[in-house]
Amino acid sequence: MDSTSIELTGCQIAAVDVDGDTVTVRFEPAYLIKTMTGSVERTRWRQNGALVFTDAELDDDEPLPALPGECVGGDVGENVYTYRDMVPVPLDSHGRAHCALRVADGIIRVQAGAVKLVMDDVPKYIEHLRPDGGA
Repeated sequence: MDSTSIELTGCQIAAVDVDGDTVTVRFEPAYLIKTMTGSVERTRWRQNGALVFTDAELDDDEPLPALPGECVGGDVGENVYTYRDMVPVPLDSHGRAHCALRVADGIIRVQAGAVKLVMDDVPKYIEHLRPDGGA
């Protein structure tokens, strides 16, 4: 089975926008890893996009980190699944959702009733990732 996921570590978080009960975490860019069935090689791509949380609350117990900033990892959860340092593509889930994304000087925490990954345009190829480290 072919699969695509966003590798959170290294993604640039451009902004966190709050509009009523919708919280949007904007990536400019996100880095995607694509894996093809039967291949040991993977490919890296870049694409702008956003995690859109609805029926959501942004944790304001601590101030948001300075943005834009580089994501150094974190968790995105939907229902019983928690994705560590990655986000599956596509993602569109209703039910309990959350994120805790680390940026150098803080954490972006959101609790929500749904989450959807919305990607812009088309991904742009960066490189092949070979298991032996060769290019």
